[in-house]
Amino acid sequence: MALILVLAALTVLTVMLTEIQDESSAEFGSALSARDALVAEYAAKSAVNLSRLLIAAEPTIRRSLTLVFALVGGPRQIPVWAYADRILGAFNDTEGADGFASLAGVDPKLGKNLGFKGGGFRLVIVDEDSKINFNVAARGDAFSQTRLASQITGLIGPPQYSPLFEGRDADDSYSDRRAVCSAIIDWVDPNQDQALCDPTSTTAQQAAAEDSFYQLLKKPYQRKNAAFDSLEELHRVRGVGDDFWATFVDPDPDNPDKRIVTVWGQGAVNVNTANPQTLLAIVCQASNNLARMCLDANEAQKFIMAMTMLRGFMPGLPMFKNAQEFVSTLQQTNQVAAAPGAATTPAAGGIPGMGGGGSPVAAIMKALGIEPIPIVSAAETAKMVTTESKVFSIYATGYVRSGKRETSVRVHAVVDFRGAPSPQQQLNNLLSQLQGASGQLGANGQPAANGIQNGSTTPPTDLPPGATQGSILSALKPGPGGNTVYYRVD
Repeated sequence: MALILVLAALTVLTVMLTEIQDESSAEFGSALSARDALVAEYAAKSAVNLSRLLIAAEPTIRRSLTLVFALVGGPRQIPVWAYADRILGAFNDTEGADGFASLAGVDPKLGKNLGFKGGGFRLVIVDEDSKINFNVAARGDAFSQTRLASQITGLIGPPQYSPLFEGRDADDSYSDRRAVCSAIIDWVDPNQDQALCDPTSTTAQQAAAEDSFYQLLKKPYQRKNAAFDSLEELHRVRGVGDDFWATFVDPDPDNPDKRIVTVWGQGAVNVNTANPQTLLAIVCQASNNLARMCLDANEAQKFIMAMTMLRGFMPGLPMFKNAQEFVSTLQQTNQVAAAPGAATTPAAGGIPGMGGGGSPVAAIMKALGIEPIPIVSAAETAKMVTTESKVFSIYATGYVRSGKRETSVRVHAVVDFRGAPSPQQQLNNLLSQLQGASGQLGANGQPAANGIQNGSTTPPTDLPPGATQGSILSALKPGPGGNTVYYRVD
């Protein structure tokens, strides 16, 4: 009997010890995971800050390449963000340091306080100005709505996409191209009038009131009538289902550079960084879908292949100097001279060995059998495109490896550099402020009492201690690192 009691006691103790050990192991593993997640999050945030510094330094880098740009007709924005993972590799883990060493020919191990121990980050930067901006219609003016209607029509208009609009959509209703185009514009524009979404119309048309489509759904809701806050909000728009999303919005979620649509950006599309499918949409928009590539899937594929080849031939070098050159290239009116051995000069904007000025892109398009694009309005097309990006999405994934386990945290930040001064300009402004402050001291060498500057007789309004009348305006001004307009941690 005593033996049975002892065995029972040992069994109970064994079960208790096993449970305690399991709970302790789980709590220890959870603590390690939380620790690694915190390190990974700050690794991703560090990558975001380094990326902002790199983008801010682009104008300085551009000025140092004056002689190189003289060969292609003038200075152009350098897409330094496309090589951010290698350029910033000196601050990353061992793999990143090796990438930086192969790019710069410098061993980061010879420097001090470089590298990242215990973790690292993966970095992708995408300029949002290379995408079609659906938020343009939120401005409320007719010109912006017409521009967006043309871009959407150029994007979804080619005949190979017709099957997407022939069946029932995610809301179990039928939505043709015009219905989807109108739904996107009506979601963001501030008025209550239904968008006509017919950029080919040359006559005035009366706009009806927006319908009650969303109120008739099983789970009704209202139109926003304001700008999109995120890309995910597009799923709430009529006709934007999974097929539409995978075809026109984000074809490859693992590669954000292939994304075609944005809700951030200036509005004009950067034709130097836009992917080939976006360029095809711009071409169809400029020609009101009259170009052959907008009517023939084979011609469209030929154009996409040509643009892909050109990007491969000129990696890191922008193809177009300005919007006018892009328009002339589509029309093939600015080809380089065909005379072999003809001399060229930097002033003419030519490239040695190709003869004469002009764009080699137009000559290559002609050689590939791509016909000139019948642009309806060259002036309007030039207004819709740009060759310089100002808004960027930074996708930074910080990670920590511990044995076979990897803990990662992803940060997506959208930074607007419009109006942002360069680091050198910011330094000059600070020096000017310091020099001005030295002249605002009182007779005893101390700041004037009550914040009243020399020569001023009007005291400031009631403000917190240390604040000035221009403090709020100064806080709203972008710094060299731009303004963050979207921030998400996953």
